[in-house]
Parts: sequence; C-alpha cells; structure tokens
Amino acid sequence: MAKNVSRRIITEFVITGFDTFERPLAIGIGIFTVYLLVMLANLANIYFIVLDKRLHQPMYFFICNLAIVDMFYCTSSCPTMIGVLLVGYKTISYVPCIVQMFSFGVGFVMELFTISFMAFDRFIAILNPLRYHSILTNFRSVLLTFLLWVLGFATMAILPGTVIPLPLCYSTLAFMFCDYGSVVRTTCVDPAPYFDMTAMLSSFVLFATFGFICATYIRIAVLVIRMNSVGSKKKVFNTCFSHLIVIICFYGPTFAITVLTRTGMVLSLEGRHGLRIGTILGPSLLNPFIYCFRTKVIRNKILRITSKVKPIK
Repeated sequence: MAKNVSRRIITEFVITGFDTFERPLAIGIGIFTVYLLVMLANLANIYFIVLDKRLHQPMYFFICNLAIVDMFYCTSSCPTMIGVLLVGYKTISYVPCIVQMFSFGVGFVMELFTISFMAFDRFIAILNPLRYHSILTNFRSVLLTFLLWVLGFATMAILPGTVIPLPLCYSTLAFMFCDYGSVVRTTCVDPAPYFDMTAMLSSFVLFATFGFICATYIRIAVLVIRMNSVGSKKKVFNTCFSHLIVIICFYGPTFAITVLTRTGMVLSLEGRHGLRIGTILGPSLLNPFIYCFRTKVIRNKILRITSKVKPIK
C-alpha cells in the first residue's frame, strides 16, 4: 500500500479517514445538514447587518466578520468530507489539497484572532463607553480586521512553506480531509519535527489569544466588583454574555482535544474524528444564533419578518 514513488508520479491523494465508519451515509447527511445551516445562519446574520444602517457600527461589523470566518473555516473542510461520505469521491489532487490545508489553518487562527479582538471591543465598550466610538471608528475597525486577516495568512504560510519542498512517498491520506498532519505523513521524511513545530505554533497562538481574552475579562471583572449599582453590573453582564458563550463554544472543545491528545488518552478513530468535526461545525453553527437572539436589534428584525409570514391554509 505504501510504495516509494517519486513526487512526480503522485498527483492526487486517496482520503481514507472515513473507511472504518459503519454508517458513512448517515454521517454525511448529518454533516451536510449542519453545514447548510451554518452557511444559511451566518449569511442571514450578514444580510441583516449589511441592510440595516443602524447596525453599521464596530460591534456589528465584528459580528459580521465572525460570520465570514465561520463560513470560511467550515468551507475549508466540509465539502471534501461531504463528497467522500455522500458521493464516494475519495480522491483529491495535490494542489487543491495544499490549498485546503492552508485554508483550514487560516480558518483556525482567524477564529482565535477574531474572538480575541471582539474581547478587545467589549473591553473598550465597558471601560471607555464615552470614547468608544472615537477609539473604534468604522474605518479603524475595517483596517484592524484587514490586518488580522493579513496576520492570519502570514502565520499559516508556514504550512505550505514547509510541506511543498518535501518529496512524496505515499498517496494515501489517513484523515477526513487535507490537514497538515495527514499531508506530512504522505512525505518521505520523519514527520515528528514537523508535528512538533506546528504543535508549538498552534499552542502559542491558542494560549496567547486565550491569555489576552482572560486579561481583558479580569480587568472588566475588577471594574464590575467596584460598581455599586446592580443595574450597571447587569448592563455589563448583558454586554459580555454573548461573547462569553462564543469563547466557551470555541475554546472549550479545542482545549478538550488538546488535553486529550497531550495526555495520551486513547480514543477510537471515530471518536477522534467526531471531536474534530464537532470543533469545526459546532461553534460555527451556534455563533450566528447566539448573536441573533442576544442582539436586540437583530432579534426584533427577525421577529418582524416572521410575524409577516402568513401560514399556508
């Protein structure tokens, strides 16, 4: 199965990550359904924000950017998994595989960067409410978001930069799609140093962003403790609640996978793949609903639209 061949001969990979699953069609339908919901819910969020001029503010712009990141992150992996499970199309060419590997990495770090920057937005809104709109203007918000995307692409450029020069020996991709680890395993080199490098990079970004978020909320907590008014405390809580749920939904499963893999806990292949799919689709599905129902303006707009829809007799 694993034959030494030159890289010139290997032009595509065979995805075998789902070969041991008992009900691939049911899993494929589930992933396809959730992926459609992710795309529709996030597009709806963007639609409501773009069309309502009252929502053309930094906070809603960051919500809109989070929706774009969620769609980008899911689209970097889900279509391939759906193709394998529903259609049985298990091959992927080398160049699209490298593009997918890079896109998936960018999607992951952009989730971290975006959630972190939204914590900074809440920090400014609570500690400097009177200067909020002068500090975070619409132009600065767009510029900072653009710089975050540039930083995300630059950070993940290390993935194709280290993989492309390596000679290929195997055409079997033992994962659900093209991620860095599975692609490195198809090369003729010892993968351990490359795994260590990406583990250090991902851990640094993960813990650095989480540390930044914790620092902002500790400062906010100190301010809340000093408040005498119950109404003011409740207002701060309502301001941060949606973002706190987003943090838990993304960082919780991500830290769970990190702890499980680092502690050497034995999981079945199906269990590991299920956790990975959950970390991709779960937060991206919950985020738009969190902001739809927790953001008063968007919630009221949805209620007005649904109230106008007459039931079919």
